Amino acid sequence: MNKLPTTIVTGFLGSGKTTLLRHLLTQANGRRLAVIVNEFGEVGVDGELLRQCGVGCEESSSGEAAATPLYELANGCLCCTVQEEFVPVLQTLVERRERIDHILIETSGLALPKPLVQAFQWPEIRANCTVDAVVALVDGPAVLSGQFADDPAAVEQQRREDPSLDHDRPLQELFEDQLAAADLVIVSKVDELPPGGFEQVRQQLARLTPPAVKIIMAQRGELPFDVVLGLERASEDTIDQRHTHHDEDHEQGKEHSHELFDTIVVRPPALERAALLRGLEAVVREHEVYRAKGFAAIEGKPMRLVVQGVGRRFDSYFDRPWSEGERRATELVFIGSHLDREQLTRTLLGAAGA
Repeated sequence: MNKLPTTIVTGFLGSGKTTLLRHLLTQANGRRLAVIVNEFGEVGVDGELLRQCGVGCEESSSGEAAATPLYELANGCLCCTVQEEFVPVLQTLVERRERIDHILIETSGLALPKPLVQAFQWPEIRANCTVDAVVALVDGPAVLSGQFADDPAAVEQQRREDPSLDHDRPLQELFEDQLAAADLVIVSKVDELPPGGFEQVRQQLARLTPPAVKIIMAQRGELPFDVVLGLERASEDTIDQRHTHHDEDHEQGKEHSHELFDTIVVRPPALERAALLRGLEAVVREHEVYRAKGFAAIEGKPMRLVVQGVGRRFDSYFDRPWSEGERRATELVFIGSHLDREQLTRTLLGAAGA
């Protein structure tokens, strides 16, 4: 009864995991949360965005430890580094049990949830923690477009019609494995779906999830706190019954690998906002980029621009002024396949007219 509940938030690249966490943090109403963020790449975009909610400060103004500590696990996948990276952090949180009500874990878009949930079966963790639920975020418009259909023939047909929908098969399997481990599926960006679109997406996802799993919708990550947390699924007790593609690889002696995915950081000079977006659109059009995110310095603007992109869709907004003495620099993270930093930089600057 006194186990520390932990919610694992998983989801494919750009599905809205950080947006959901930001909303939950603003709705905590005194509940004491701890956040673990796992990202690929040397630029911690998600951790930086969460800090704007007051997360991760070393101390509060009263000198006490922050109510919502943030732990960043960078340059690796939790499903591959559970013992080396994750367990020590969890042990630290267990030691602070009396000051924490709930743990939130945001996995990278490339992570497999099942090995992470299975780590909660280890005796030293099971005695102190439980997986409240695995929550999977899904990009509704992407699913509706057919990028992650469960019929390979349909995917191939759509690939021929639109080259931007071409993804390696392991990407499809990763998507299915995240759904297979889920206790709750949240379809994001429903405001971008046409009438009846959510029901079409729900039907597609229902074929990839256990029958008891609820599939709900969210706009901009806005869901009531108690809808997402407090599900009390104890997922570590049932996760072994969830079949995934990774199980087949394990049975055949294959190791889970991210070699098909490249993470590239591009640091162009300051550009005008429209020019930067033109360059980003060219990059995803001409290269196999699945996800783009980062911060940008914009010519003539004192504010930092946040950039988020999945597929050919980009969102951008100014989040805060540059601090005094802070280096005003653009750092853009691209995740995809067969990426080359110099080629991406040439494409971006060429389309931007720089």
